[in-house]
Amino acid sequence: MIKHRLPRLLGATLCSLGLLAASTQAEERTLRVYNWFDYITPQTLETFKQENGAKLIYDIFDTNEALEAKLLTGNSGYDVVVPSNVFLAKQIQADVFQPLDRSKLPNWQHLDPQLMKLIEANDPGNRFAVPYMYGTVLIGFNPEKVKAALGENAPVDSWDLIFKEENIAKLKQCGVALLDSPSEIMPIALHYLGLSPNSNQPKDYDKAGELLQKIRPHIAYFHSSKYMADIANGDICVAVGYSGSFSQAANRAKEAGNGIVVDMRLPKEGAPVWFDMLAIPKGAKNPEDAHAFINFLLQPEVIAPISDFVGYPNPNKDATGLVSPAIRNNPNLYPTAEAQATLYTLSPLERNAERARTRAWTRLKSGT
Repeated sequence: MIKHRLPRLLGATLCSLGLLAASTQAEERTLRVYNWFDYITPQTLETFKQENGAKLIYDIFDTNEALEAKLLTGNSGYDVVVPSNVFLAKQIQADVFQPLDRSKLPNWQHLDPQLMKLIEANDPGNRFAVPYMYGTVLIGFNPEKVKAALGENAPVDSWDLIFKEENIAKLKQCGVALLDSPSEIMPIALHYLGLSPNSNQPKDYDKAGELLQKIRPHIAYFHSSKYMADIANGDICVAVGYSGSFSQAANRAKEAGNGIVVDMRLPKEGAPVWFDMLAIPKGAKNPEDAHAFINFLLQPEVIAPISDFVGYPNPNKDATGLVSPAIRNNPNLYPTAEAQATLYTLSPLERNAERARTRAWTRLKSGT
């Protein structure tokens, strides 16, 4: 009896050890992603989990500064992160990311080579990141409420709507919100003043700060995601935010059937164009599945529905025809060639200019 039981016991023990090893391996295959608020479809994540098999932990942030604070600790805890291109450039200099392994990204072939050349200004050789979505910072508004405040000829296609005190003072009654992002709002103010949006002159940030201080009493709040729900609900009437956010807000208002209309305009003076990038931090515990996740998102049939959902164009040349005509034919989302000539990219600042911008923004937020 003992002789017959021993092999069975050994077999059971080995089986248990095998299951334990498999369980441990499954636990190790956890992919941690840190992405922008409301920036992917739930179905996309579910499909990836089903196809890949890794456990997916998906967290969100709403400012580049919040992401950067985690990355610069040297141990973010994430395998895939999504910084904007200007922040990516600074983070590459800080040696935050590991180079991408192109052999694990066969769907790279779908990326638009012209856009990839633009991104090389922030990521030379496209070594560290893949573009996910791109867009502009522009003006979103409630046409009815803006008309009630400013009349038929409200300058909704101009930064005058925001920066001329006589306009924003009248809009205060229905609510104006700005992004909580000095890296985007301050360059817009500089450009409006006829200065370089990438100025490295500290005194220029004093001038931009003065412009913003004049309109500060008429701004309801600074936030990089709250404005989406508020403009869809009619709680505010104007916001400076991301182009796709207003597309989402308009859809939410329609779905709610609340009678609110959300529109947007790319200001005629120009606006910043940005790219959100997929990158793998150096301390990533699961770079294998991180590459698999990025490659999954590079499929045209995967990225196109995300563009439909978030309202942003994607850099995948083979996905454009799959994107909803309402998005790809909207010149405020997909800028025309004429409008593209007015757009500008942003670059990392020298340290003294960065400090000046931070000081000006801190004074603005604190109201001092």
